[in-house]
Order: sequence, then structure tokens, then C-alpha cells
Amino acid sequence: MRSRVLVSVVGVPLILLIILWAPVQVMVIALALLSAIAAFELMRCVGVVKSLRESCVLSNVAILGALCTVFLLYKYEDYYASLVVFYTLLIFSYAVYRAGAVKFQQIMAALFAMFAVPYAFAAFLRLHEMGLHRAYLLLPLLFSFCSDTFAFFVGRTMGKHKLAPKVSPHKTVEGAVGGLIGNAVGAVVFALIMNLGFNEGLDYPGIVVLGIFCSVVAQLGDLSFSLIKREFGIKDYGHIFLEHGGVLDRFDSVIFVAPVLSAMMPLLL
Repeated sequence: MRSRVLVSVVGVPLILLIILWAPVQVMVIALALLSAIAAFELMRCVGVVKSLRESCVLSNVAILGALCTVFLLYKYEDYYASLVVFYTLLIFSYAVYRAGAVKFQQIMAALFAMFAVPYAFAAFLRLHEMGLHRAYLLLPLLFSFCSDTFAFFVGRTMGKHKLAPKVSPHKTVEGAVGGLIGNAVGAVVFALIMNLGFNEGLDYPGIVVLGIFCSVVAQLGDLSFSLIKREFGIKDYGHIFLEHGGVLDRFDSVIFVAPVLSAMMPLLL
């Protein structure tokens, strides 16, 4: 419990500082580091490496690719497709060279870690480039954590019907509904603050619908990364956040919600 409080006390102010006030370059570096750590966690999950002390070509390429993807999406987004093609050819060339030693699931995990996860984290940069108030960059976190928190407490107090027992035995239908309600509440509070404090003129029904939809996406993200953990028999992806687990444990919902928000935000505004 003490470690959870410590992570929250340090982590929350740091996130607010980076998103709301720090130069955008600091946010780029933070997102790149998160992507690189996530890449390592996924490589360890699928059995490519066991610890940071190990050196593995596939793992190193995945980590480097995750870093490069975020920086490329920040400055040269038009070259993203070229990077995907280059690294895909590179990884399959290595897999052919090491035929039998590199499994297809490891190749797919590397490509996912190099391109899908960094692209999702880079959604914060795409939101920033829309010229919005920087408070909007908190929405992926707000909609992820509100959904998760309400789902947890409602499920713990009222949950009776299993939602996806083969993936996450403790999640319930009642908890999932609680997550939808939590995001609706979070959306209204966010809109009130933005409208009254910054004259944004947000449409309340619109942002509530967006929040509810993002709760569905957030819960799908949570269940998706739980599915991967269950398949490979691990409890947590890492321990960088102590009892909170690794990057993929803490940001599983955000990885799904952030790109959805960056795509739908122009419709809301």
C-alpha cells in the first residue's frame, strides 16, 4: 500500500507537469521512454529476453524502433510508413537468418511494440498539434482511469456476473457498467471545468457519449493486455511502478483510448 501511495504522490504531479506545462519536447522524450520500456516488457513477456542484463538483437531492435517511432511521428510523420516497411524487412531478415530460434509470435510482438504502442502514445502529440488547450491532453488519462476506478469499486461492491472469466476472472458486468458511469461523470466534470474556467463551449451530451464510448475502449484495452499476460503465464509486465506493475500494466487502457480520442476529437469540437 505504501508503494502505491508513493507512486501516486510522485507520478500524478509529474504527469500533470509534463502534459500541462513542460515544453512539448519533454513530452516527446517521456512518450518515447514509455514506448521503449513497453517494448522491453513485451519482449520479456513473449520470452525473447528475461532481464535488462541480457542482450538480444530482436529485443534491441524493438526498443530502438519504439524510440524512433515516437520521434519520427513528432517531426516526420509522413515517413512513418517507410519506417514500418524498413523495420519489418529487417526483423524478418533476422528471423530467416535465425530460422527456428525466432518464433512468429515474437516477430509479431516486436512489430506491435515498435509501431502500434508508440503510435498510440504519440496520440498525445497529435492532440497537441490540433492547437487545443493542453488540458485536453489529460482526456486519455481521465477516461482510462475514471473507467478503471469506477469499474473496480462497483465490481468489488456489487459485482455478481462475470464479464470475461477466461481473461480476467475478477471483472464483472456490474463493474463494466460502473466504468461507463464513471466516464460519464468524469466527462461532465471535465466539460464543466473547461466551459466555466476557459470558455471552451464543450457540448455536454457529446462529451458524455464520447466518455462512455472511451470506457468501452478502455475496458477492451485492459482485457486485451490481460489476455496476453494470461497466454504467456505472467502476473505483471514489469515493476517500474512498484506494486502498480509495468508500463503495459498501468497504461493498457490509455494505449487503446488515446488514438481513439485523437481521431474523434475533431468531431467533438
